[in-house]
Amino acid sequence: MTEKEKMLNGEPYNSRDPELLAQYHKARMLLKTYNELDSTALQQRAKLLERLLEKLGDGVWIEAPFFCDYGEHISIGENTFINTNCVFIDNNKIIIGKNCLIAPYVQIYTAEHPLKASERIIKSKKGTRYLTSAKPVKIGNNTWIGGNSVIFPGVTIGDNVTIGAGSIVAKSIPDNVLAYGNPCKVKNSYDNE
Repeated sequence: MTEKEKMLNGEPYNSRDPELLAQYHKARMLLKTYNELDSTALQQRAKLLERLLEKLGDGVWIEAPFFCDYGEHISIGENTFINTNCVFIDNNKIIIGKNCLIAPYVQIYTAEHPLKASERIIKSKKGTRYLTSAKPVKIGNNTWIGGNSVIFPGVTIGDNVTIGAGSIVAKSIPDNVLAYGNPCKVKNSYDNE
């Protein structure tokens, strides 16, 4: 099994694997170009995003600067708007539905490490590395993630959800709710009309 396969299976993997580093460097090159383009260069921006992301729905708008690790593990549904300075650590799949609003400085993490330093830090003759694994994140349709929110590995956020600004989303959130806080909790539910 390759290190990439381990990563996408949620198993511990070596993030310095040559295949993963090549993917990482390709993403950095595409992001550098994307983030430096004039905002009116719509066709160039769209072509770069098509090369970077796994799936890009019609009408997706991503404000620059935008940051991610690999890009090719990110799928974004139609008419979704991602505001400036968002960081998507896509060591596993990040799936965002259609008609979503992702506010400035939202961070989506899929990577995680053991809590104990003795389990996290791996020392060998080749040097020091850190034990890493990753879990996917899914955001449903018609969802609004407020600014400066952080979404943890393995979280699913349902359809028609509003996550209040500054929330730390460490557990999954069901459909049709308002949730916010640190930790993020459901505060109100509603029928989607």
